[in-house]
Amino acid sequence: MSAEYVVNKQIVKDYLDQVTLPAPISLAEQQALADRARDLLEQRKASLVAHYYVDDSLQALAEATGGYVSDSLDMARFGQDCAQQTLVVAGVSFMGETAKILSPEKTVLMPELQATCSLDIGCQAAEFQAWRAQHPDRVAVVYANTSAAVKACADWVVTSSIAVDVIEHLHAQGKKILWAPDKHLGGYVQQQTGADMVLWDGACIVHEEFRTRGIEDLKALYPDAAILVHPDSPQEMVAMADAVGSTKQLISAAQALPHSHLIVATDKGIFFKMRQAVPDKILIEAPTRGVGGDCVSCAHCPWMAMNSLSKLVACLEAPDNRYEVQVDESVRQGALRSLTRMVNFQA
Repeated sequence: MSAEYVVNKQIVKDYLDQVTLPAPISLAEQQALADRARDLLEQRKASLVAHYYVDDSLQALAEATGGYVSDSLDMARFGQDCAQQTLVVAGVSFMGETAKILSPEKTVLMPELQATCSLDIGCQAAEFQAWRAQHPDRVAVVYANTSAAVKACADWVVTSSIAVDVIEHLHAQGKKILWAPDKHLGGYVQQQTGADMVLWDGACIVHEEFRTRGIEDLKALYPDAAILVHPDSPQEMVAMADAVGSTKQLISAAQALPHSHLIVATDKGIFFKMRQAVPDKILIEAPTRGVGGDCVSCAHCPWMAMNSLSKLVACLEAPDNRYEVQVDESVRQGALRSLTRMVNFQA
């Protein structure tokens, strides 16, 4: 891969310098905001759709109000199928865009429109399109963690939960794959399927920071613990795992594994739903390189962390469309084709 397509980590750092995280609030303030948000959701006949990685309070509110908490694939499916004409997406920008692309007739709001993703930042549409032009014989498959403009240039969109199955499907047809942007997920998929894949050089800042040394130290303390790893992690992390999978798949693995102690290497936001799934098990947060050093994310996506109850209330109270997700119609039409394949795919 030529140098211009290598992720510029300084760009990610520049984005992070602009991130303002919500200030801590008391339990009483949190309850008051949750009550206000609940009333506003009812008044606006809106449904709250939250990702596993956002704050516990938002996940709890989504569940309590008939909304939904899940991974990005099921968030997309829920948004498309739900009866409400207003969706509030607590997550990052590509999730809001996906909801709007699949349901253009609905109003899609986000508590934080500036919440993005290191994979999205590191894979710009013009660069991706130029890269694709260099490989005209390959099927372009992009991770959901990309902009609508990149999806419009692709043949397929996948999430981590269906990536292996989709590439297996294409490989069985003799297709060669152009994959972007997460090199770790792409490498894992390539290893699992044996497909001919050319990989973009991108990474998730959360999962790239997990280290085998930290896991080895934990295993010394808890030798009978199982290790659960997201496939966006480096290969050496995946090699240590007892279970590898998307957020939803890791929650299922936590239930299926017989181990009483689980070392979990993904964004710490997953613990809200995982604790519900396995209340009798001990969940241990896998350390990042921040232990004895420094880290950018420290096991929590800084953009997911921008979502909060106070921003949700502001979003629902706004008299105008300042929190509304907009997608250019020509881009939407292009992205709809690849996203529809993702949503409709059956392994």
